[in-house]
Amino acid sequence: MSRKLLAGHAGISERYITQLESGKGNVSILLLRQIAGALGLPLSRLVEDENPSPELTLVWQFLARLSPAQLKDAYASLSTQFAAGASASRSQRIALVGLRGAGKTTLGAAIAEARGVPFYELDREVERLSGTSLGAILELYGQQAYRRYEVQALQELLESEQQFVVATGGGIVSEASTYELLLRNCVTVWVRTSPEEHMARVIAQGDRRPMAGSQQAMDDLRRILEERTPLYARADLTIDTAGRSVQQSTRQLLSALKRQK
Repeated sequence: MSRKLLAGHAGISERYITQLESGKGNVSILLLRQIAGALGLPLSRLVEDENPSPELTLVWQFLARLSPAQLKDAYASLSTQFAAGASASRSQRIALVGLRGAGKTTLGAAIAEARGVPFYELDREVERLSGTSLGAILELYGQQAYRRYEVQALQELLESEQQFVVATGGGIVSEASTYELLLRNCVTVWVRTSPEEHMARVIAQGDRRPMAGSQQAMDDLRRILEERTPLYARADLTIDTAGRSVQQSTRQLLSALKRQK
């Protein structure tokens, strides 16, 4: 969601959004509440003023002491014990995550063809449900509406299809509940590439906006990649498409999926 759109939906100035992001804004709880509302989040998500139960606090404290490897094992154990409702067809459902330009759509379509299953783009399913484009959803209704459509589209796909390959939007990993739904029900694959290839592919897709301020756009891209790397890394598999042809990446992923079983 751009600063301009966020400012419009929150009813505040774009300049104030910029000041907040740079740490120079005079923070107001009232204005933060407006921003949280525009993002479809409770205010507590922005200021972390929740009062969790004693049990949840103890769990957090325990998990905070674990190493990354131990955390991964703990998550797997908890998922096995408590996610009884997870789909038994998880291995037959492949979900690709990663930033735009990584090659999710191209690779996803090739994998689906090789496996003989349908291929979906979650954003196209969002447009089908809403009856309008992604840009119009954000412009008219904001980020909150887009996220509602996104989780609805994913839920419908999981309910209607036992086998598929789906390419998801780049920001799905930032929506905790939706990403958990994806992780529980699909073999997830982080499709990654270098920042330079990300940018080149986005421009090749016809989006010329990065050209206006190429250095700033590249800096923003690197920052987003750095921030989301821990989230993308939760995927079951990682495929790096940098410098590789579609055929090479497809063969690598098909082989990795066979080993995953």
